[in-house]
Parts: sequence; structure tokens; C-alpha cells
Amino acid sequence: MKIEEQINEYTQNLPEPKRMDLQALHDIILSLNPNAKLWFLTGKNSEGKVVSNPNIGYGEYIINYADGKTKPFYQVGLSANTTGISVYIMGIEDKNYLINAYENKIGKAKLTGYCIRFKALKDINIDTLKEAIRFGFENHSK
Repeated sequence: MKIEEQINEYTQNLPEPKRMDLQALHDIILSLNPNAKLWFLTGKNSEGKVVSNPNIGYGEYIINYADGKTKPFYQVGLSANTTGISVYIMGIEDKNYLINAYENKIGKAKLTGYCIRFKALKDINIDTLKEAIRFGFENHSK
């Protein structure tokens, strides 16, 4: 199955209103970076065991591990979870960046070193979220 089909199946199987919010976010992210490489991670490991929520990824950067190994991964991710939605901004060196840059203007969201988690789109400032997503794409395109 193509990645676009996996993403569509994933979003269509979510309950409302989370389905509408996730689809709206998917459209917003694609509007910010229409040529972004798409990823879909099922949340299962190589043995088929569920280890995380499924997630959609956008863009690509290379993770550099301490042992010298590298791995391609997405720049921005999106996932539904039991309490709402998570937007992942990957590869940020300063683990306080999201909190310092967006916490006071994003609305009702929990921010960590790489994640913006909120219950519903109506609870957050969409323009601020777009700013964070743009940062996620630009952070690795230099």
C-alpha cells in the first residue's frame, strides 16, 4: 500500500473530531511544504508489537548517532493519541527551544523538547503552530 493510502486509512479510522483535526493538520503541513517526503510509521516494531502510536512524517533529515551511525528520519511528525494530538518537531538541538519560543503564545498545549501536544485544534493558536512547523522544516535545510 502506498504511503498516501496508509495515511488516508489511518486518518479515516480515527473518531471525530480527532479525524477532522488530524486531516486539517495534514493539509496545513502539506501547504507549508508541498514537496515534503511523506512517511507513515505504523507504531509496530519488526516483530509486529505495538511500541508507539502510528504517526505521519513530513520531510527528511539525517540523525547522527554518537557511534557514528546515521539514519534518515522525518523533520515534522503528526500523531493522534488517547488524549489528543501530538506534533513532533525533530532534530532540535536546544531542548528548550519550543518551550521558550512558543509556550506563551500557542494556547492550551504541552510543549517538550520536540513535541507540541494538545487536545484539539480549537485549543491552540494555528498561526503559532504553523510557525513551529516552519521552523521544523527550516531547521535542517541549512
